[in-house]
Order: sequence, then C-alpha cells, then structure tokens
Amino acid sequence: MAIATSRPGLRAYEDSLRLAPGEIISALRETLGATLVAYLGGVQETRAVREWAEGSRSPSSEVIKRLRTSYYVMAMLRDRESPSTVASWFQGLNPELDDVAPARVLRERDLDDAGPAVLSAARSFIAHG
Repeated sequence: MAIATSRPGLRAYEDSLRLAPGEIISALRETLGATLVAYLGGVQETRAVREWAEGSRSPSSEVIKRLRTSYYVMAMLRDRESPSTVASWFQGLNPELDDVAPARVLRERDLDDAGPAVLSAARSFIAHG
C-alpha cells in the first residue's frame, strides 16, 4: 500500500520514473493482466510481455514511455481501487475521453496528448468515483 501524501499520485509518479522497465511491466501485468499490457505495448502476443518483464526482450523506447505513463495511471488508481476495478477502468468507455477507453487513448494517440488526458480522467475518477 502506498504512503498517503498531500498530493495524490505523487508516489505513483515517482515510482513510474524510478522503477526499471521490467518492474513497471510486472506491476502492470499483475494489475491489468498480460493481454491488456500487450495491447498497451502494441504487441499481439502476451509472450512479449513476459519476456519484457523478465528482461530477455526489450520494448522500444516509445513503448517504454507508454508503459511508464500507463503505470503512473494504474498505480494512482490502485491506491484507492481494487485491481479488477482498475483493469475495468482502463478498458471501459470513459465520458471524459469522448467515450473512448483509456487504454485505447494511451495506445493510439500521441503520448504528449494522451498522457495528460488519461491522467486527468483518472484524477476525476478518484475524486468523484
């Protein structure tokens, strides 16, 4: 359980920067499942996710950026919600994202726009449920 701070999400942000890619991917896989992590990472096989987590294969730097952002959002939500709720949130249609699933936004849109939009939607979910 993360330490509560006066700035929600600060610990998640710091961890998203400090953790090694394998640790980021393992945590995402534990909460979201390998299939959703593969989707976020733009690969078809969950084997790639396992290999990324083990360190026997490396994702591109762009994929690592997307997965770090995904981790930040996931860890922020996980502080307050169950893993199944967090996974559902990533996959569900989100009214704050024009009824597009956060995972799809993170995968398909430019990360400079997608990251802040998804983070804002996650903060709203935390604040308002």
